Amino acid sequence: MDDARLEVRLVKSLDEIDASDWNAVANPGSESYDPFLSWQFLQAMEESGVASPETGWAPHHIIVEKAGQGLCGAMPLYLKSHSQGEFVFDHSWADAYERAGGHYYPKLLSAVPFTPVTGRRRLVRPGPDATQISDALLGAAVKIAADNDISSLHINFLTGEDALRLEAAGLLVRTDQQFHWHNDGYESFDDFLAVLSSAKRKNLRKERHKAQEGLTFSHITGNEITEDHWDVFYEFYMDTGARKWGTPYLNRASFSLLGERLADDILLIFAEEDGHPIAGALNMIGGDRLLGRYWGTVSPRPMLHFETCYYQAIDFAISRGLKTVEAGAQGGHKLARGYVPETTYSAHWIAHEGLAGAVEEYLDRERQMVERESNFLRERTPFKKDG
Repeated sequence: MDDARLEVRLVKSLDEIDASDWNAVANPGSESYDPFLSWQFLQAMEESGVASPETGWAPHHIIVEKAGQGLCGAMPLYLKSHSQGEFVFDHSWADAYERAGGHYYPKLLSAVPFTPVTGRRRLVRPGPDATQISDALLGAAVKIAADNDISSLHINFLTGEDALRLEAAGLLVRTDQQFHWHNDGYESFDDFLAVLSSAKRKNLRKERHKAQEGLTFSHITGNEITEDHWDVFYEFYMDTGARKWGTPYLNRASFSLLGERLADDILLIFAEEDGHPIAGALNMIGGDRLLGRYWGTVSPRPMLHFETCYYQAIDFAISRGLKTVEAGAQGGHKLARGYVPETTYSAHWIAHEGLAGAVEEYLDRERQMVERESNFLRERTPFKKDG
């Protein structure tokens, strides 16, 4: 490929890019569909104002165009003035650098806002030029940071394959873990229970029975979702967000835009008492996975969170033949519910050699710790030992 035919540009709003052009590289037919990479999702975050300069999420997306072919690569990128809403925690790095007299913020982040879901970050269609276009995207991001005295570039929740490529390119790789449920061809929840040890199987049945007492559960998706549903869910979301984060990341407009654009990719699960919703969970439906995002309740009760977020999600995944349920960040309590540890990856370029060296040493130790913990947990899953 003749690199001179490539044009690399920075765009500060997805309004500058045609939705179909972005989606052609974000979700090519050769890749499993990822709703979080779609123009519709990312632009909704911008249009609703939650991913904006005012909130510390200033869009700085990189696009690569090829003469005569238009958009051939893209990288969702944000200039961040803080580390909130990322789920890869670098506050200690920022504190150390600031104490030493440096300025950690602003920094560059390639990620999906407020969403700890693994996916592609250098968006390129497969083909003979794919590697060179990917390299151009990374090179442009590093150059933006270096040329503008920006402390660092962070690429969060990238795939394991891309983590290896970025490590080979000189970036520092960080690992963590989440808990995912995997569908082994189950035709029912009872099929899933059958592969658990007897004690765990009994515990899960008891939990479901306890959580479901006096309640009914509904799965709402597509054109069934109304603004009334969003009003109810937003109340749940604000309650949980205010308690967990202090300031919830999304606003009411965010949910309306997502419902308008991505209704077929959304699953709302409501728990109802006497016909009135008392709890709910928002999930996104990918090509082969269900992605749990937010939950809340106005009537806390035992096991309701597990039922609404985990077991109902498994029911839906089995009914749709989805391979995986990803129930969000962290949560060792998911292990007993059949969700197993999976490694997540991020990659980091740090301009200051001293800080980069210190972070590299830290990450070496942290990776070993993550691996030990994952191995420990995998030996303690609820599945039958003979299976």
